Amino acid sequence: MATFTIKNPRQAFINAVVAYLVFRQAAKGVRVLSVYGVQHVLSFLWKKVAGGVIRHLRRAPGAGAVVQKNIAKAIKDIEEKMIVDVPGETKFLTIPDAAMSNEEILTVLRRRQNEAGVDWKNGRVSGAVYHGGEELGRLTSEAYAMFSLTNPLHPGVFPGLRRIEAEVVRMVVDLYNGGSECCGTTTSGGTESIIMAVRAHVVWGREARGLETPNIVVPITAHAAFDKAAEYFGIGITHVPVDPKTQRVDVRAMKRVIDSNTVLIVGSSATYPHGVADDLVALSDLAVKHKIGFHIDSCLGSFIMPFLKEAGFPEVICDFRLPGVTSISCDTHKYGFAPKGTSVVMYSNKQLRHYQYFTIATWPGGIYASPTIAGSRCGAVIAACWAAMTKMGRDGYLEECKRIVGCRIKIQQAIEEIPELYIVGEPTSSVVAFASRWPVNIYGVLDELRNRGWELNPMQFPSALHIACTRLTVPVVDELIRDLNQAVIAVKANPDGYGNGSQALYGFAATVPDSTIVEEVTEGFIDALYAA
Repeated sequence: MATFTIKNPRQAFINAVVAYLVFRQAAKGVRVLSVYGVQHVLSFLWKKVAGGVIRHLRRAPGAGAVVQKNIAKAIKDIEEKMIVDVPGETKFLTIPDAAMSNEEILTVLRRRQNEAGVDWKNGRVSGAVYHGGEELGRLTSEAYAMFSLTNPLHPGVFPGLRRIEAEVVRMVVDLYNGGSECCGTTTSGGTESIIMAVRAHVVWGREARGLETPNIVVPITAHAAFDKAAEYFGIGITHVPVDPKTQRVDVRAMKRVIDSNTVLIVGSSATYPHGVADDLVALSDLAVKHKIGFHIDSCLGSFIMPFLKEAGFPEVICDFRLPGVTSISCDTHKYGFAPKGTSVVMYSNKQLRHYQYFTIATWPGGIYASPTIAGSRCGAVIAACWAAMTKMGRDGYLEECKRIVGCRIKIQQAIEEIPELYIVGEPTSSVVAFASRWPVNIYGVLDELRNRGWELNPMQFPSALHIACTRLTVPVVDELIRDLNQAVIAVKANPDGYGNGSQALYGFAATVPDSTIVEEVTEGFIDALYAA
């Protein structure tokens, strides 16, 4: 009978380990290829290598100085546009020695309120200001003033505010078809709602599943707040490609990247870049199958998506009726018409919400607990949010859904009639994105629209523009369509005349392999925000 003996056990062990590592890396490579495709992987590798070369060259005295000079120039251009001294306007760089009078203070504030900018009051801005009308604005301002000194951190001092906040959460949970076990908290906005949802699932993964390195899986079109959360918490994040035609996440690709450390997958309703709803039903099934969390980001869809069916548009089920959904984010300060600084994050059960909380029982200052990132919070915005929701009512939100989505459809149909433009993705809500065909450069169209008083949002990967329609867009939609046609004609007549505008920034950002260059310019932009 034949026997097998190992003459060198140590070498055999090393060979086995090497073979395992090679197999593991090969399997990882195959998985990456199956998810992203050969072209994307080659592009990624090119950027990785080229970016490394550029970063290395930047450390060389001569080349590095040239790059830094160009970065400094770009930042200076930003500062010159943003930091504009107003003739005769006093700068307050130290606290005044003597108290100013009420009238002096209000005079300065009125002047600064009316400093020239984009005409948002007449609907010429994409998104940004989600206005519910002058009457509602006066009501929410009055509610804000009534509760301006309140703080939800002290429910014993402000019991009425505690009730108001609980009712805001419950009303939004009900809007998203949550049962008695569903719950949530208010937050300061969509970013915080997303960060809190990620935290809850990460802590759940660590405490309930014993995971040391939890990760999340998101579409490439998911909001950047998920990347921010991953960076804040030091966790892994995998970005899954979308279908190039529909811009919905590739569910099969998402399935391939889920592993034993995945605690959360994400779908949007709707995406910020293109206003597209991911295949939430399929994602729900995926979450159930893998027994992991599923978050629906409905910050933008907010009070639009739940009313689509009733308003006569195709329904998108984006709520707790989907069995795999464990959390949802919804911005009340968008189409809920509440003042900025209010959002709601919801959970399928209270235990998951507990993982969001921070508590400490050993602090010398006493037992401390807070539901979200902030300790003290502004009760005024919560009261104003409650006022907006109760004033609008379901009938009011339904009517606004009809008008706003109808406005988006009208713009979309007009774009589809312009040969040089085409729609990106399959929009479902209030946002429509569009790109251009040669010889028209889409960022040239952006600049021409700016020349005509419009402020649309530039997108990238692919290069496009989008408009998030609001209540203010509806009465000026015909003006936008007219000016868009004229902008396209102007760019087509002079396709080479827009190299120094938006194309210079976004074209550079899309092609430069070293993203840290763009990040440095972006940091310069943020610095400029705080230049007094």
